[in-house]
Amino acid sequence: MARHEVESEVQGRVWKIEVSVGDRVEEGDVLMILESMKMEIPVESPVAGSIAELLVTLEEAVEEDQVLAILESS
Repeated sequence: MARHEVESEVQGRVWKIEVSVGDRVEEGDVLMILESMKMEIPVESPVAGSIAELLVTLEEAVEEDQVLAILESS
């Protein structure tokens, strides 16, 4: 299985988490929503697979390029 890191494109905070560990996702599915400068920024899955790890929690501050989640794909 290939592991894929999902990174934040912006500095902000985790506003909403749409998935849980073990969930299957398709490429383009929204995994979570970040809030940055009063804008909602969706974080989408780069590949189809399953959520192996969520590395952030609700309301957590995140930095640009921070790894938010790990996906596993076959």
